[in-house]
Amino acid sequence: MAMADVTVMGAGIFGLSVAYSCARRGALVRVIDPGGPGAGASGGIVGALAPHVPEQWNEKKAFQLDSLLMAEGWWREIAEESGIDPGYARLGRLQPVSDESALALATARVSGARDFWQGRADWQVVAAKGEAWEPHSPTGMLIHDTLSARMHPRHACAALVAAIRARGGEITTEGAAAPGTVWATGVAGLTELAAAQFRPLGNGVKGQAALLDYAAPELPQIFADGVHIVPHSDGTVAIGSTSERLYDDPTNTDVQLDAVIERARWVVPALRNAPVVERWAGVRPRSRSRAPMLGEHPLRKGDFIANGGFKIGFGMAPKIGEVMADLLLDGVDRIPDGFRPEAST
Repeated sequence: MAMADVTVMGAGIFGLSVAYSCARRGALVRVIDPGGPGAGASGGIVGALAPHVPEQWNEKKAFQLDSLLMAEGWWREIAEESGIDPGYARLGRLQPVSDESALALATARVSGARDFWQGRADWQVVAAKGEAWEPHSPTGMLIHDTLSARMHPRHACAALVAAIRARGGEITTEGAAAPGTVWATGVAGLTELAAAQFRPLGNGVKGQAALLDYAAPELPQIFADGVHIVPHSDGTVAIGSTSERLYDDPTNTDVQLDAVIERARWVVPALRNAPVVERWAGVRPRSRSRAPMLGEHPLRKGDFIANGGFKIGFGMAPKIGEVMADLLLDGVDRIPDGFRPEAST
């Protein structure tokens, strides 16, 4: 391969999205990751692309909204170029309403969605119908939003890799950084920043999840009792995840996942007898501000950073790829102030 226009260190969802967004504008890209694509948290199984609640609007929520609205066309293009289905579908989400106070809050957010979601998605409060694919709700009412979507993280990473290669890019496990490299190295990158600056700018948070053998590819995802329940297009349902700050082994699963599985079976009766086909654990990067960390690298002069997409990485990916490509290729900086590395200091 000739000398790359853009070099990206890290082949998780942020690194691959930045590389693809640059490649689709004609740049020659090289992505380097010793572990291979999706080796870290991006190789997980849940894939819930869920919005923040439509209230107390801010730049993070607005950015995420733009990205979620971009996602359908973005992933369709990647599927066409790669020949791989990333498993994307915007099928919405159901959430139970626990009590009268929660019902009043959920109802108040209906107008917030109308104001902030640009008329392109709804937040509704509806009566439960008693169907098997519904969460148990103490009030008999459910929140149904039409903005939430799902995708399969592993399939999405594979589709991005193939789309980048189709545009002449390279994905490799070996290679050196070049001037202007984008560092999208997840937890390792946050650890490096903390060690150099003697204060935490983020940390790794372990998550555990499971796949169940149950086909519900056209049904909405569910969030209840702290558990995401996400039907995938391949005939599985993902459930997760834990959020663990203290752990000895980042990749083992234990009784904490057993508890999540049992909660999911209680929440959705349809899953009571669905067998577990995979258990997964990994560590996700969480910046101190909880927002993505984008822009000029705070340690590597002339380089850039894309990190910290805790729980929202796949949902933010289309927009992050776009704004980083603007910065790298055109020198146009559209990164929100709250996403800059200094916002996490």
